[in-house]
Amino acid sequence: MDVLRQLKQFYWAERKFLFASIAALMCATALGIVYPNLLRYLIDDVITPRRFDLVPALAFTVVGVVAFKGCLQFVHGFFGGRLGNRVAFSLRNASYDKLQTLSFQYYDKAKTGDLMSRLTADLEAIRNFIGFGFAQILNMVLMVIFGGIMMMTIHWQLTLITLVTIPVLIFTALRFEKNIHPAFREMRQAMSNLTTAVQENITGVRTVKSFARESHEVTKFSTRSEAYQKNQVGASAIWAKFFPVMELSANISAVILLVAGGILVINGELKLGEFVAFFSLIWYIIGPMWGLGFHINNYTQFKASGERVLELLNEHIHVKNIENAVEVTNETIKGHVRFENVTFSYPDKSPAVTNINIDAPAGSVIGMLGATGSGKSTLIQLLMRAYTVKQGAITLDGIDIRNLDVASLRRQIAPVFQETFLFSASIRDNIAYGVKEVTNEQIEHAAKLAKAHDFIMELPLGYDTIVGERGMGLSGGQKQRIAIARALIKNPRILVLDDATSAVDMETEHEIQAGFKELMAGRTTFVIAHRISSLRHADEIIVLDKGVIVQRGKHADLIAENGPYRDTYNIQYADFLQTENVASALTTQGQKRSTV
Repeated sequence: MDVLRQLKQFYWAERKFLFASIAALMCATALGIVYPNLLRYLIDDVITPRRFDLVPALAFTVVGVVAFKGCLQFVHGFFGGRLGNRVAFSLRNASYDKLQTLSFQYYDKAKTGDLMSRLTADLEAIRNFIGFGFAQILNMVLMVIFGGIMMMTIHWQLTLITLVTIPVLIFTALRFEKNIHPAFREMRQAMSNLTTAVQENITGVRTVKSFARESHEVTKFSTRSEAYQKNQVGASAIWAKFFPVMELSANISAVILLVAGGILVINGELKLGEFVAFFSLIWYIIGPMWGLGFHINNYTQFKASGERVLELLNEHIHVKNIENAVEVTNETIKGHVRFENVTFSYPDKSPAVTNINIDAPAGSVIGMLGATGSGKSTLIQLLMRAYTVKQGAITLDGIDIRNLDVASLRRQIAPVFQETFLFSASIRDNIAYGVKEVTNEQIEHAAKLAKAHDFIMELPLGYDTIVGERGMGLSGGQKQRIAIARALIKNPRILVLDDATSAVDMETEHEIQAGFKELMAGRTTFVIAHRISSLRHADEIIVLDKGVIVQRGKHADLIAENGPYRDTYNIQYADFLQTENVASALTTQGQKRSTV
């Protein structure tokens, strides 16, 4: 019952619906006992003494009981449905809120399809059980108690004889629950893997088709689908093993009743009406016990789903505010950033950066250059508190960022990542995503600085054009320019350009860089790039290799010394340098000929 205990905060707030649903079901269950008694009255007090004048009143009584029971069942369904839907609503919102607070470390390993499965199929199983399953189990217990008491009042010896197989039925049902629960957990996981495969295939369909890997994806999907099928078959095999035993136990009780009760009627120890009522009551007990397997099945699905949702809700938040965290605003900070002996490693991995020291005064431009995996993006993620620094410190205006309110810190940083993400919304909404209130003039100004205004105006609906999922329908350069505009409009104290112009041509990059100069004024800027042209104007250039700073200085200084920076420069400008050398040689030869 640990799952129910942990979920109490969600359904206990709606306990009025829970109690109303259970009360209505209990009354409907109690009314069910009236039927056998009416049947006994009909046989023993109406038919046998031939008092047929009582039939109309008895018929109206039956109609009244049926109508009232129907109303109670409606009330049970109404309030049970309300309860289930409200609990699912609260759980869904709580799960989504949790997803927003979880740090990057969680999403490094999380799978989209798995999370979607938890927020849909698992929540549906919880909704069904909380709304109806729990009340049905309670109703089953009440039916057995009410029916047993009524049978004992009729003939207690026959009751004990008839119910002799009930312990076998209960034992089998408990064994069934023990075996079916692991099967349902595996089934939920297999469904999650299947959903993940579909989600990845749809998201990367262009890559799949570009490499003609449709058959591979079909095989991968078939493999996961087969695993899910095997889980379904395995669960069905458990059903097939236990349900016949439970059905046999239930039917043996009925056979015992027919034999023992028939003998008692023949011997005159039991009236015929009492025997018929007894026979109705035994099914009043056996019916719920027979359905015990189905109730356990529903409970087990709820338990497996509840564990998966609770696993998400109980997930540890690696990055969170300390008590009395300092909130910063544009007016209260200048943007002086310092990395002081920062060392950081991802879980179960060697250090990504080691002993990093960087001083970025307010308004300065810091460039970062290095091969893939050298630690450039890691430093930016640490600055944004995507991860928490374990060794060393990062300060903003002298305050350790671990003491700052996370949301307010990130509001002062506008990033443009190498991998551009756009939402399925209008271009206007995508540009204005980082701010709450913004005018059309500000949106267009940011787009012009990012050199995106011209191509936006060429679209059918201009700024109101809806971009497809993840920005489908736009080129890589167009998406990147929209992302740059989204950062520019935020008017941040700290600007982060993580290879922000990698998807645009050199001419467009030059134009965007000119727009950046206007924004960079008075703002601390970190520029991560592979192109020397994006870094040459930085106040300081940091060259990283395997998480360690191997060079630092201005462009002119780094060009003058041997090292990875000059090597990169020579590679990128090889054609230009070669042409320059040839031109210089030709000029020298011309001068010699003139002298001669």
